[in-house]
Amino acid sequence: MQEVYEFLKKCGTYYLATDEGGQPRVRPFGTIDLFDGRLTIQTGKVKDVSKQMLANPKVELCAFDGERWLRVAATAVEDPRVEAQEHMLEAYPSLKAMYQPGDGNTQIFALEQVTATFSSFTEAPRTVQF
Repeated sequence: MQEVYEFLKKCGTYYLATDEGGQPRVRPFGTIDLFDGRLTIQTGKVKDVSKQMLANPKVELCAFDGERWLRVAATAVEDPRVEAQEHMLEAYPSLKAMYQPGDGNTQIFALEQVTATFSSFTEAPRTVQF
């Protein structure tokens, strides 16, 4: 988990894929945190991505660091605790202009049942699960 977190953090931007009634939706994301022993991401409840993850929690992330890429398949489970929101916003203080803990919009999703695959053009893929 730590290695996946560090890779995503280093990349800064990763791409999150969700499902919207059978149509894949992919968008850039930038939040990744370790909270309470789980990887977490953040969005706003008013956004389509939130509605998509609530309707179908199966998601995939993909990130590239210039040499290797990481694909993460997971189940996104909402963590409604204000403490999770506070932790995320402390890790990403620039988001405080748009989000506040307990504001009714800030939403944290924990990634569970994770399969993460590190790949490159020069090495065999390596998969970790947690």
